[in-house]
Amino acid sequence: MIADPARHSKITVRPLVENDLSAADRVIRLAFGTFLGMADPTSFMGDADFAYTRWKADPSSVLAAEENGKLIGSNFASNWGSFAFFGPLTVEPEYWNRGVAQQLLPPTMEIFRGWGNRHMGLFTFPASTKHIGLYRKFGFWPRDLVANMTAKLDGISDKTSAGPALFSSAKPRDRSALLIACREVTDAIFDGLDVEREICAVVDQKLGDTILLWDLTKLAGFAVCHTGAGTEAGSGSCYIKFAAVRPGAQAHRNFARLINEVKSFARACGVEKIASGVNMARREAFLAMVAAGFRVEGQGIAMETGDANAGYNRAGVYILDDWR
Repeated sequence: MIADPARHSKITVRPLVENDLSAADRVIRLAFGTFLGMADPTSFMGDADFAYTRWKADPSSVLAAEENGKLIGSNFASNWGSFAFFGPLTVEPEYWNRGVAQQLLPPTMEIFRGWGNRHMGLFTFPASTKHIGLYRKFGFWPRDLVANMTAKLDGISDKTSAGPALFSSAKPRDRSALLIACREVTDAIFDGLDVEREICAVVDQKLGDTILLWDLTKLAGFAVCHTGAGTEAGSGSCYIKFAAVRPGAQAHRNFARLINEVKSFARACGVEKIASGVNMARREAFLAMVAAGFRVEGQGIAMETGDANAGYNRAGVYILDDWR
């Protein structure tokens, strides 16, 4: 249902600025916690963080909705080259059903047009007809289930291992070449896909690290990982924000190697579990995660622009992400 414009005539949408972050963080927790029926909605996500880290990655990609100077909602957009997604889009519960989200979406689409992305997506709740109906109005269609998966670590660390190759260990003068190598991996899967933003955010904000998987002198894959409080992982957890391996005959083997390297990294960080998401259209990647000891903890649905063949959510693709 389209809300009566007169009911939200005082609501304005503008860029979110640094002084808004505390209020935006509170609304994110309150909105999700209320929707999920938590006894204390503000405890949603614990000490994990979405607002500060994503805003710092690109302040120009975040929108705020306010009424009479009070921040009542926000939306975060992420630019991955030829692909972009938005979220979390949240509104303070007392303003639900007043058209606030509907006002945040047109300027979000303008951001995407400015970036020139050819494919867009989002993650939402599969049981919510309201959310799916709203996003459909803006060209997003429900596609595939997304499994949010976790694996507990056994705590056994191989002291003789040199550990995985890490982006943060590279000399500053070598990092540009590494970013190009990572881009070559993702570009081979989906033309123009580029997660440089995520790699740089992790190293610049000290959110974790990016694991580099080599096959002799060629980069076979990489995994962008958050660890600990104040990141998208939270205390005691390693969150794989994005991971990919180069397509080809060795993709399945290299994906298993990459997951093992993530486990080694997570143990060295002293965390208890690893979390990640995988679109279930990437069936081989999902089954490889199950074989590696991951279990489904929850699920959402990916909504995307374009037809059923658009994007990189398809069989044979070894990518981990969930667009939350």
